[in-house]
Amino acid sequence: MKSLVRVASGQGFWGDWLEAPRRQVEGGDVDYLMLDYLAEVTMSILQKQKERDPRMGYARDFIGAIESVLPGIVERGVKVIANAGGVNPRACADALLALADQKGVRGKLALGVVTGDDLLPRLDELIAQGHPLANMDTGEPLSLVRDRVLSANAYIGSGPIIEALGKGANIVVTGRSTDTALTMAPLRYEFGWGAGDWDKLAAGIIAGHIIECGAQCSGGNCLKDWATIPDVWNIGYPIVDARPDGTFEICKHPHTGGRIDVPTVTEQLVYEMGDPHSYITPDVVADFTSIQLEPAGENRVRVFGVKGRPPTDKLKVSIAYRAGYKAVGTLVYAWPDALAKAKAADQVLRRRLEYLGLTFDTIVTEFVGANATHGPLAGAPSDAPEVQLRVGVRGQDKAMVERFTRELIPMVLNGPPSVTGFAAGRPKVEEIVAYWPALIDKTVVTPQVEVVR
Repeated sequence: MKSLVRVASGQGFWGDWLEAPRRQVEGGDVDYLMLDYLAEVTMSILQKQKERDPRMGYARDFIGAIESVLPGIVERGVKVIANAGGVNPRACADALLALADQKGVRGKLALGVVTGDDLLPRLDELIAQGHPLANMDTGEPLSLVRDRVLSANAYIGSGPIIEALGKGANIVVTGRSTDTALTMAPLRYEFGWGAGDWDKLAAGIIAGHIIECGAQCSGGNCLKDWATIPDVWNIGYPIVDARPDGTFEICKHPHTGGRIDVPTVTEQLVYEMGDPHSYITPDVVADFTSIQLEPAGENRVRVFGVKGRPPTDKLKVSIAYRAGYKAVGTLVYAWPDALAKAKAADQVLRRRLEYLGLTFDTIVTEFVGANATHGPLAGAPSDAPEVQLRVGVRGQDKAMVERFTRELIPMVLNGPPSVTGFAAGRPKVEEIVAYWPALIDKTVVTPQVEVVR
Protein backbone atom coordinates (compact mmCIF):
# COMPACT_ATOMS: atom_id res chain seq x y z
CA MET A 1 0.00 0.00 0.00
CA LYS A 2 1.24 3.48 -0.83
CA SER A 3 1.75 5.92 2.01
CA LEU A 4 0.71 8.91 -0.13
CA VAL A 5 -1.43 9.27 -3.25
CA ARG A 6 -1.55 12.52 -5.24
CA VAL A 7 -4.69 13.30 -7.25
CA ALA A 8 -4.57 16.45 -9.37
CA SER A 9 -7.62 18.29 -10.67
CA GLY A 10 -7.30 19.38 -14.29
CA GLN A 11 -10.84 20.38 -15.33
CA GLY A 12 -13.74 21.67 -13.26
CA PHE A 13 -16.34 21.80 -16.04
CA TRP A 14 -16.66 21.38 -19.79
CA GLY A 15 -15.07 24.57 -21.07
CA ASP A 16 -12.42 24.93 -18.36
CA TRP A 17 -8.86 26.10 -19.08
CA LEU A 18 -7.38 23.85 -21.76
CA GLU A 19 -3.85 24.35 -20.39
CA ALA A 20 -4.66 23.02 -16.93
CA PRO A 21 -4.30 19.23 -17.54
CA ARG A 22 -0.86 19.58 -19.11
CA ARG A 23 0.29 21.98 -16.40
CA GLN A 24 -0.84 19.58 -13.68
CA VAL A 25 1.06 16.63 -15.17
CA GLU A 26 4.19 18.55 -16.14
CA GLY A 27 4.33 20.73 -13.01
CA GLY A 28 5.43 17.97 -10.65
CA ASP A 29 4.80 14.42 -9.50
CA VAL A 30 1.16 13.30 -9.49
CA ASP A 31 -0.31 9.82 -9.48
CA TYR A 32 -3.74 10.58 -10.93
CA LEU A 33 -5.25 13.34 -13.04
CA MET A 34 -8.94 13.91 -12.40
CA LEU A 35 -10.99 15.68 -15.09
CA ASP A 36 -14.59 16.67 -14.31
CA TYR A 37 -16.64 17.74 -17.34
CA LEU A 38 -20.29 17.16 -16.52
CA ALA A 39 -22.96 19.47 -15.18
CA GLU A 40 -26.69 18.73 -15.35
CA VAL A 41 -27.22 20.90 -18.42
CA THR A 42 -24.15 19.38 -20.10
CA MET A 43 -25.82 15.98 -20.33
CA SER A 44 -28.72 17.37 -22.33
CA ILE A 45 -26.37 19.26 -24.66
CA LEU A 46 -24.40 16.07 -25.28
CA GLN A 47 -27.59 14.08 -25.89
CA LYS A 48 -28.67 16.58 -28.55
CA GLN A 49 -25.25 16.25 -30.18
CA LYS A 50 -25.58 12.48 -30.18
CA GLU A 51 -29.00 12.73 -31.81
CA ARG A 52 -27.40 14.64 -34.68
CA ASP A 53 -24.35 12.37 -34.92
CA PRO A 54 -24.15 8.96 -33.17
CA ARG A 55 -20.37 9.37 -32.95
CA MET A 56 -20.78 12.40 -30.67
CA GLY A 57 -22.19 12.84 -27.17
CA TYR A 58 -18.96 13.12 -25.19
CA ALA A 59 -16.75 16.04 -24.10
CA ARG A 60 -14.51 16.46 -27.13
CA ASP A 61 -12.10 18.72 -25.24
CA PHE A 62 -11.05 15.56 -23.41
CA ILE A 63 -9.27 14.19 -26.47
CA GLY A 64 -7.04 17.25 -26.63
CA ALA A 65 -6.43 17.01 -22.89
CA ILE A 66 -5.25 13.42 -23.24
CA GLU A 67 -3.02 14.33 -26.16
CA SER A 68 -1.36 17.01 -24.03
CA VAL A 69 -0.62 14.58 -21.16
CA LEU A 70 0.28 11.45 -23.16
CA PRO A 71 3.97 11.66 -22.18
CA GLY A 72 3.01 11.64 -18.52
CA ILE A 73 0.69 8.66 -18.98
CA VAL A 74 3.09 6.62 -21.08
CA GLU A 75 6.44 7.51 -19.51
CA ARG A 76 5.61 8.31 -15.89
CA GLY A 77 2.56 6.16 -15.26
CA VAL A 78 0.09 8.94 -14.48
CA LYS A 79 -3.47 7.61 -14.60
CA VAL A 80 -6.44 9.64 -15.77
CA ILE A 81 -10.03 9.45 -14.52
CA ALA A 82 -12.73 11.51 -16.24
CA ASN A 83 -16.49 11.61 -16.71
CA ALA A 84 -15.91 12.92 -20.23
CA GLY A 85 -17.89 10.02 -21.70
CA GLY A 86 -21.10 12.00 -21.20
CA VAL A 87 -23.92 10.10 -22.89
CA ASN A 88 -21.60 8.16 -25.20
CA PRO A 89 -18.58 6.73 -23.32
CA ARG A 90 -17.89 4.13 -26.03
CA ALA A 91 -17.58 6.81 -28.72
CA CYS A 92 -15.22 8.68 -26.41
CA ALA A 93 -13.12 5.51 -26.06
CA ASP A 94 -13.07 5.08 -29.86
CA ALA A 95 -11.76 8.63 -30.25
CA LEU A 96 -9.06 7.94 -27.65
CA LEU A 97 -7.99 4.77 -29.41
CA ALA A 98 -7.78 6.67 -32.71
CA LEU A 99 -5.57 9.22 -30.97
CA ALA A 100 -3.38 6.42 -29.57
CA ASP A 101 -3.01 4.96 -33.07
CA GLN A 102 -2.09 8.36 -34.45
CA LYS A 103 0.56 8.89 -31.76
CA GLY A 104 1.90 5.33 -31.93
CA VAL A 105 1.10 4.47 -28.29
CA ARG A 106 -1.89 2.13 -28.77
CA GLY A 107 -0.18 -0.72 -26.89
CA LYS A 108 0.61 1.51 -23.92
CA LEU A 109 -2.95 2.63 -23.16
CA ALA A 110 -5.64 0.60 -21.44
CA LEU A 111 -9.01 2.34 -21.45
CA GLY A 112 -11.60 1.56 -18.81
CA VAL A 113 -15.09 2.37 -20.09
CA VAL A 114 -17.88 2.63 -17.51
CA THR A 115 -21.46 2.50 -18.80
CA GLY A 116 -24.87 1.68 -17.37
CA ASP A 117 -25.79 5.12 -16.06
CA ASP A 118 -27.89 5.97 -19.14
CA LEU A 119 -31.52 5.19 -18.30
CA LEU A 120 -33.09 6.85 -21.33
CA PRO A 121 -33.69 3.60 -23.28
CA ARG A 122 -35.24 2.02 -20.14
CA LEU A 123 -37.56 4.80 -18.99
CA ASP A 124 -40.84 3.23 -20.12
CA GLU A 125 -39.80 -0.12 -18.67
CA LEU A 126 -38.85 1.45 -15.34
CA ILE A 127 -42.07 3.46 -15.09
CA ALA A 128 -44.11 0.32 -15.88
CA GLN A 129 -42.25 -1.52 -13.10
CA GLY A 130 -43.41 1.02 -10.55
CA HIS A 131 -40.55 3.52 -10.53
CA PRO A 132 -42.32 6.89 -10.96
CA LEU A 133 -39.08 8.92 -11.04
CA ALA A 134 -40.98 11.64 -9.24
CA ASN A 135 -39.59 15.15 -9.32
CA MET A 136 -37.69 15.66 -6.06
CA ASP A 137 -38.91 19.26 -5.82
CA THR A 138 -42.58 18.92 -6.83
CA GLY A 139 -43.41 15.23 -6.33
CA GLU A 140 -44.89 15.03 -9.84
CA PRO A 141 -44.38 11.75 -11.74
CA LEU A 142 -42.11 11.74 -14.77
CA SER A 143 -45.02 10.52 -16.89
CA LEU A 144 -46.19 14.15 -17.08
CA VAL A 145 -43.25 15.05 -19.32
CA ARG A 146 -42.18 11.62 -20.56
CA ASP A 147 -42.75 12.46 -24.22
CA ARG A 148 -40.35 15.41 -23.93
CA VAL A 149 -37.48 13.74 -22.06
CA LEU A 150 -34.10 14.34 -23.66
CA SER A 151 -31.73 12.51 -21.31
CA ALA A 152 -31.87 10.49 -18.09
CA ASN A 153 -28.72 9.43 -16.27
CA ALA A 154 -28.17 7.93 -12.84
CA TYR A 155 -25.30 9.20 -10.74
CA ILE A 156 -23.04 6.21 -10.17
CA GLY A 157 -20.35 5.97 -7.52
CA SER A 158 -16.73 4.93 -7.27
CA GLY A 159 -17.17 1.15 -7.53
CA PRO A 160 -17.01 0.79 -11.33
CA ILE A 161 -13.98 3.09 -11.54
CA ILE A 162 -12.18 0.96 -8.95
CA GLU A 163 -13.06 -2.14 -10.97
CA ALA A 164 -11.58 -0.58 -14.11
CA LEU A 165 -8.38 0.34 -12.28
CA GLY A 166 -8.17 -3.20 -10.94
CA LYS A 167 -8.36 -4.51 -14.50
CA GLY A 168 -5.31 -2.48 -15.46
CA ALA A 169 -6.87 0.66 -16.94
CA ASN A 170 -4.65 3.72 -16.98
CA ILE A 171 -7.41 5.92 -18.40
CA VAL A 172 -10.96 5.51 -17.07
CA VAL A 173 -13.87 7.19 -18.87
CA THR A 174 -17.33 7.26 -17.32
CA GLY A 175 -20.72 8.68 -18.13
CA ARG A 176 -22.68 10.39 -15.33
CA SER A 177 -20.46 9.52 -12.40
CA THR A 178 -20.68 11.70 -9.34
CA ASP A 179 -18.05 14.42 -9.43
CA THR A 180 -16.62 13.29 -6.10
CA ALA A 181 -16.18 9.67 -7.20
CA LEU A 182 -13.51 10.70 -9.70
CA THR A 183 -11.19 11.52 -6.79
CA MET A 184 -12.44 9.03 -4.23
CA ALA A 185 -12.06 5.99 -6.51
CA PRO A 186 -8.26 6.12 -6.82
CA LEU A 187 -7.93 6.61 -3.06
CA ARG A 188 -10.12 3.57 -2.38
CA TYR A 189 -8.21 1.57 -4.95
CA GLU A 190 -4.74 2.48 -3.70
CA PHE A 191 -5.49 2.32 0.04
CA GLY A 192 -7.88 -0.63 -0.04
CA TRP A 193 -10.61 1.15 1.88
CA GLY A 194 -13.52 -1.22 2.41
CA ALA A 195 -17.19 -0.62 1.73
CA GLY A 196 -17.77 -0.11 5.46
CA ASP A 197 -14.90 2.29 6.18
CA TRP A 198 -17.38 5.12 6.44
CA ASP A 199 -15.09 7.81 7.84
CA LYS A 200 -12.36 7.14 5.27
CA LEU A 201 -14.88 6.99 2.43
CA ALA A 202 -16.38 10.27 3.60
CA ALA A 203 -12.89 11.79 3.61
CA GLY A 204 -12.45 10.67 0.02
CA ILE A 205 -15.75 12.31 -0.89
CA ILE A 206 -14.72 15.56 0.81
CA ALA A 207 -11.40 15.50 -1.06
CA GLY A 208 -13.29 15.08 -4.30
CA HIS A 209 -15.72 17.86 -3.45
CA ILE A 210 -12.91 20.30 -2.69
CA ILE A 211 -11.12 19.82 -6.03
CA GLU A 212 -14.05 18.98 -8.33
CA CYS A 213 -14.40 22.60 -9.48
CA GLY A 214 -10.75 23.01 -10.35
CA ALA A 215 -9.20 26.37 -9.48
CA GLN A 216 -12.29 27.51 -7.62
CA CYS A 217 -10.55 26.25 -4.45
CA SER A 218 -7.16 27.74 -5.28
CA GLY A 219 -8.18 31.38 -5.63
CA GLY A 220 -10.43 31.43 -8.67
CA ASN A 221 -13.90 32.91 -8.17
CA CYS A 222 -12.83 33.72 -4.61
CA LEU A 223 -14.80 36.25 -2.56
CA LYS A 224 -12.45 36.81 0.37
CA ASP A 225 -9.67 39.27 -0.44
CA TRP A 226 -10.13 38.52 -4.14
CA ALA A 227 -8.00 41.48 -5.22
CA THR A 228 -5.01 40.11 -3.31
CA ILE A 229 -4.98 36.66 -4.97
CA PRO A 230 -1.52 36.56 -6.60
CA ASP A 231 -0.86 35.91 -10.29
CA VAL A 232 -4.34 34.70 -11.19
CA TRP A 233 -3.24 34.59 -14.84
CA ASN A 234 -0.94 31.73 -13.83
CA ILE A 235 -3.33 30.08 -11.40
CA GLY A 236 -2.39 26.67 -10.06
CA TYR A 237 -5.06 23.98 -10.00
CA PRO A 238 -5.49 21.97 -6.77
CA ILE A 239 -3.93 18.66 -5.79
CA VAL A 240 -4.98 16.24 -3.05
CA ASP A 241 -2.17 14.65 -1.07
CA ALA A 242 -4.01 11.75 0.60
CA ARG A 243 -2.95 9.22 3.21
CA PRO A 244 -4.33 5.78 4.14
CA ASP A 245 -5.87 7.03 7.41
CA GLY A 246 -8.24 9.35 5.54
CA THR A 247 -6.43 12.60 6.26
CA PHE A 248 -5.29 14.69 3.32
CA GLU A 249 -3.87 18.04 2.33
CA ILE A 250 -4.89 20.40 -0.46
CA CYS A 251 -1.98 22.03 -2.28
CA LYS A 252 -0.82 23.13 -5.74
CA HIS A 253 2.37 23.01 -7.75
CA PRO A 254 5.14 25.46 -6.83
CA HIS A 255 5.62 28.59 -8.93
CA THR A 256 1.95 28.80 -9.86
CA GLY A 257 -0.45 31.61 -9.06
CA GLY A 258 -3.55 31.65 -6.96
CA ARG A 259 -3.82 30.82 -3.28
CA ILE A 260 -4.74 27.81 -1.20
CA ASP A 261 -5.59 28.60 2.39
CA VAL A 262 -8.37 27.87 4.86
CA PRO A 263 -10.70 30.58 3.45
CA THR A 264 -10.39 29.46 -0.20
CA VAL A 265 -10.94 25.81 0.73
CA THR A 266 -13.87 26.75 2.97
CA GLU A 267 -15.55 28.66 0.14
CA GLN A 268 -15.41 25.56 -2.05
CA LEU A 269 -16.65 23.32 0.76
CA VAL A 270 -19.91 25.26 1.11
CA TYR A 271 -20.43 25.30 -2.68
CA GLU A 272 -23.46 23.12 -3.58
CA MET A 273 -23.38 21.65 -0.10
CA GLY A 274 -27.06 21.31 0.83
CA ASP A 275 -27.65 19.83 4.29
CA PRO A 276 -24.23 20.02 5.97
CA HIS A 277 -25.00 16.96 8.09
CA SER A 278 -25.91 14.76 5.13
CA TYR A 279 -23.94 15.12 1.91
CA ILE A 280 -25.38 12.09 0.14
CA THR A 281 -23.43 10.11 -2.44
CA PRO A 282 -23.82 6.55 -3.77
CA ASP A 283 -20.86 5.42 -1.63
CA VAL A 284 -21.32 7.18 1.70
CA VAL A 285 -23.09 10.02 3.48
CA ALA A 286 -20.53 12.62 4.60
CA ASP A 287 -20.99 14.96 7.56
CA PHE A 288 -19.61 18.35 6.60
CA THR A 289 -19.93 19.60 10.17
CA SER A 290 -17.18 17.18 11.19
CA ILE A 291 -14.56 18.59 8.80
CA GLN A 292 -11.50 20.15 10.41
CA LEU A 293 -9.19 22.49 8.48
CA GLU A 294 -5.82 23.88 9.47
CA PRO A 295 -2.91 25.57 7.68
CA ALA A 296 -0.13 23.11 6.82
CA GLY A 297 2.39 25.44 5.18
CA GLU A 298 2.39 27.87 2.29
CA ASN A 299 -0.49 27.09 -0.10
CA ARG A 300 -1.30 23.94 1.83
CA VAL A 301 -4.34 23.08 3.97
CA ARG A 302 -4.73 19.93 6.06
CA VAL A 303 -8.18 18.30 6.21
CA PHE A 304 -9.00 15.80 8.95
CA GLY A 305 -11.67 14.55 11.35
CA VAL A 306 -14.20 13.72 8.63
CA LYS A 307 -17.10 11.47 9.67
CA GLY A 308 -19.33 9.36 7.46
CA ARG A 309 -22.19 6.90 7.64
CA PRO A 310 -23.82 4.34 5.32
CA PRO A 311 -25.39 5.56 2.08
CA THR A 312 -29.07 5.39 1.18
CA ASP A 313 -30.61 2.72 -1.06
CA LYS A 314 -31.29 5.26 -3.82
CA LEU A 315 -29.40 6.87 -6.66
CA LYS A 316 -30.09 10.35 -7.91
CA VAL A 317 -31.17 10.60 -11.54
CA SER A 318 -30.53 13.68 -13.64
CA ILE A 319 -33.29 14.05 -16.23
CA ALA A 320 -33.54 16.77 -18.86
CA TYR A 321 -36.65 17.50 -20.92
CA ARG A 322 -37.72 19.93 -23.61
CA ALA A 323 -39.69 22.84 -22.12
CA GLY A 324 -40.34 25.30 -24.93
CA TYR A 325 -38.25 28.09 -26.41
CA LYS A 326 -36.57 31.29 -25.35
CA ALA A 327 -34.82 34.32 -26.77
CA VAL A 328 -32.88 37.07 -25.05
CA GLY A 329 -31.93 40.38 -26.65
CA THR A 330 -30.07 43.50 -25.52
CA LEU A 331 -29.76 47.15 -26.43
CA VAL A 332 -27.49 49.67 -24.70
CA TYR A 333 -28.66 53.24 -24.04
CA ALA A 334 -26.18 56.06 -23.38
CA TRP A 335 -26.22 59.16 -21.20
CA PRO A 336 -28.02 61.48 -20.79
CA ASP A 337 -31.13 59.83 -19.28
CA ALA A 338 -29.82 56.33 -20.03
CA LEU A 339 -32.06 54.57 -17.52
CA ALA A 340 -35.13 56.55 -18.59
CA LYS A 341 -34.47 55.69 -22.24
CA ALA A 342 -34.08 51.99 -21.43
CA LYS A 343 -37.33 51.98 -19.44
CA ALA A 344 -39.15 53.77 -22.24
CA ALA A 345 -37.79 51.28 -24.77
CA ASP A 346 -39.09 48.41 -22.64
CA GLN A 347 -42.58 49.89 -22.60
CA VAL A 348 -42.51 50.52 -26.35
CA LEU A 349 -41.48 46.92 -27.00
CA ARG A 350 -44.16 45.48 -24.72
CA ARG A 351 -46.89 47.60 -26.32
CA ARG A 352 -45.82 46.42 -29.77
CA LEU A 353 -45.84 42.77 -28.69
CA GLU A 354 -49.34 43.30 -27.28
CA TYR A 355 -50.45 45.05 -30.49
CA LEU A 356 -49.24 42.06 -32.52
CA GLY A 357 -51.06 39.58 -30.28
CA LEU A 358 -47.84 37.92 -29.11
CA THR A 359 -48.13 36.22 -25.74
CA PHE A 360 -45.48 34.31 -23.80
CA ASP A 361 -45.23 32.16 -20.72
CA THR A 362 -42.79 34.71 -19.32
CA ILE A 363 -41.33 38.03 -20.34
CA VAL A 364 -38.54 39.43 -18.17
CA THR A 365 -36.80 42.79 -18.35
CA GLU A 366 -33.53 43.77 -16.68
CA PHE A 367 -31.76 47.10 -16.72
CA VAL A 368 -28.12 46.07 -16.47
CA GLY A 369 -26.21 48.76 -14.65
CA ALA A 370 -29.19 49.67 -12.52
CA ASN A 371 -30.92 46.55 -11.21
CA ALA A 372 -29.86 43.29 -12.88
CA THR A 373 -27.45 41.62 -10.48
CA HIS A 374 -29.06 42.22 -7.10
CA GLY A 375 -32.54 43.38 -8.02
CA PRO A 376 -33.74 46.97 -7.63
CA LEU A 377 -31.18 49.03 -5.76
CA ALA A 378 -32.15 51.85 -3.44
CA GLY A 379 -30.96 55.08 -4.96
CA ALA A 380 -30.08 53.58 -8.35
CA PRO A 381 -28.45 56.39 -10.32
CA SER A 382 -30.82 58.07 -12.72
CA ASP A 383 -27.86 59.61 -14.53
CA ALA A 384 -25.94 56.39 -15.18
CA PRO A 385 -23.55 56.77 -18.12
CA GLU A 386 -25.03 53.72 -19.82
CA VAL A 387 -27.68 51.09 -19.18
CA GLN A 388 -28.20 47.82 -20.99
CA LEU A 389 -31.80 46.87 -21.66
CA ARG A 390 -32.01 43.06 -21.57
CA VAL A 391 -35.33 41.45 -22.44
CA GLY A 392 -36.04 37.73 -22.47
CA VAL A 393 -39.13 35.76 -23.38
CA ARG A 394 -40.04 32.11 -23.11
CA GLY A 395 -42.96 30.21 -24.57
CA GLN A 396 -44.12 26.98 -26.17
CA ASP A 397 -44.67 28.47 -29.65
CA LYS A 398 -41.34 28.73 -31.45
CA ALA A 399 -42.78 30.95 -34.18
CA MET A 400 -44.05 33.44 -31.60
CA VAL A 401 -40.66 33.59 -29.89
CA GLU A 402 -39.08 34.08 -33.31
CA ARG A 403 -41.40 37.04 -33.93
CA PHE A 404 -40.20 38.64 -30.69
CA THR A 405 -36.64 38.60 -32.04
CA ARG A 406 -37.83 40.57 -35.07
CA GLU A 407 -39.36 43.34 -32.95
CA LEU A 408 -36.33 44.24 -30.85
CA ILE A 409 -33.78 45.38 -33.43
CA PRO A 410 -36.09 47.84 -35.28
CA MET A 411 -36.04 49.95 -32.11
CA VAL A 412 -32.54 51.06 -33.07
CA LEU A 413 -34.21 53.59 -35.37
CA ASN A 414 -37.83 53.71 -34.23
CA GLY A 415 -37.36 53.86 -30.46
CA PRO A 416 -35.59 56.09 -27.92
CA PRO A 417 -32.28 57.66 -29.00
CA SER A 418 -28.61 57.01 -28.20
CA VAL A 419 -28.68 53.26 -28.63
CA THR A 420 -25.82 50.89 -29.37
CA GLY A 421 -24.86 47.26 -28.74
CA PHE A 422 -26.90 45.78 -31.58
CA ALA A 423 -24.10 44.70 -33.92
CA ALA A 424 -24.77 41.00 -33.32
CA GLY A 425 -28.20 41.41 -34.92
CA ARG A 426 -31.37 39.60 -33.95
CA PRO A 427 -31.36 37.39 -30.86
CA LYS A 428 -31.32 33.66 -31.48
CA VAL A 429 -34.21 31.40 -30.56
CA GLU A 430 -33.03 28.57 -28.32
CA GLU A 431 -34.75 25.46 -27.10
CA ILE A 432 -35.25 25.39 -23.33
CA VAL A 433 -33.98 22.30 -21.59
CA ALA A 434 -35.45 21.93 -18.10
CA TYR A 435 -34.05 19.88 -15.23
CA TRP A 436 -35.98 17.08 -13.51
CA PRO A 437 -34.20 15.59 -10.46
CA ALA A 438 -35.41 12.17 -9.33
CA LEU A 439 -34.45 9.12 -7.28
CA ILE A 440 -34.38 5.46 -8.20
CA ASP A 441 -33.59 2.20 -6.40
CA LYS A 442 -29.93 1.23 -6.64
CA THR A 443 -30.96 -2.32 -7.48
CA VAL A 444 -32.16 -1.39 -10.96
CA VAL A 445 -28.95 0.35 -12.04
CA THR A 446 -26.10 -1.99 -12.99
CA PRO A 447 -22.93 -0.32 -14.23
CA GLN A 448 -20.80 -2.21 -16.72
CA VAL A 449 -17.01 -2.00 -16.98
CA GLU A 450 -14.95 -2.84 -20.06
CA VAL A 451 -11.23 -2.38 -20.54
CA VAL A 452 -10.13 -1.94 -24.15
CA ARG A 453 -6.65 -1.61 -25.59
